[in-house]
Amino acid sequence: MRVLVAGGAGFIGSHLSDALVERGDTVVAVDNLLTGRRQNLGLLLGHEHFALVERDVTEPLIGCSEFEERFDAVLDLASPASPDDFANLPLEILAVGSTGTRNLLDLACEQGSRFLLASTSEVYGDPLVHPQTEDYLGNVDPVGPRSCYDEAKRFAEALTVAYRRVRGTDTRIARIFNTYGERMRPDDGRVLTNFIVQALAGEPMTLYGDGSQSRSFCYVADEVAGLLAVLDGDVPGPVNVGNPDERTIRETAELVRELTGSTSEIIEVSLPEERFGDPRRRCPDITLARNRLEWEPTTPLRLGLQRMIDSMRASGVDAP
Repeated sequence: MRVLVAGGAGFIGSHLSDALVERGDTVVAVDNLLTGRRQNLGLLLGHEHFALVERDVTEPLIGCSEFEERFDAVLDLASPASPDDFANLPLEILAVGSTGTRNLLDLACEQGSRFLLASTSEVYGDPLVHPQTEDYLGNVDPVGPRSCYDEAKRFAEALTVAYRRVRGTDTRIARIFNTYGERMRPDDGRVLTNFIVQALAGEPMTLYGDGSQSRSFCYVADEVAGLLAVLDGDVPGPVNVGNPDERTIRETAELVRELTGSTSEIIEVSLPEERFGDPRRRCPDITLARNRLEWEPTTPLRLGLQRMIDSMRASGVDAP
């Protein structure tokens, strides 16, 4: 296939681009490099079946020479997605989730391409149902610190299904849960990067509150396999793509400390205002993905975290 990957220089987007090229597809990545990084693309930058277009997808794509040749699939992973981004880039997040998604849908519609929206578990908000199934309508604060991302993705989902219903666009929606692995930005404010950076530096590892909150972490290679299963499958979605192995944040901090060999103290701190609205629990029900797409994650958290720690050490994040 010939595939357009919006956000292709980002954390998940770059891994997805790797997997597509590896299986024989030709990839054109479009990224404005606001949070994406050229270094994420590694050897892809010289590969004959890969090209990077530096462009903001909130600008029209139809009529641009880089996108005139037909794409078999258009994949929308173009959005800042970390807590620090929610605080610093809310307008950019809202723009890419609305105008950006519409521009990508217009291109897919015109070219007869399959469209995949990388949505998020954030559409469930601070869930009152556990684990979260795709038919749960969520508990989202539309004006809280996280609302820019939550509502941008909810709008993007609504836009995607409207194009499917009204224009017949061949669409897929995947709801990504917490994902981790190599190429995460060390300073992105996510819990695992925070813990690893603190542990490697010998600094206190900070828990917001008592650490009893839970998350379910999916290793990036498993996440990419799940996204490809959604893309290639016959389920329009939404489909939860995540790991149902639920862990408390304190338990996760202790595992990071063990794997890094750190002597850092684990301390409790008050939740800063910009983190208000963080969900207490987050765990996907992946019955749909298992039964209809024959996908489920296979990488244990201990193994995936060790790979991530080794990668961050190799990139220069280490004890002083």
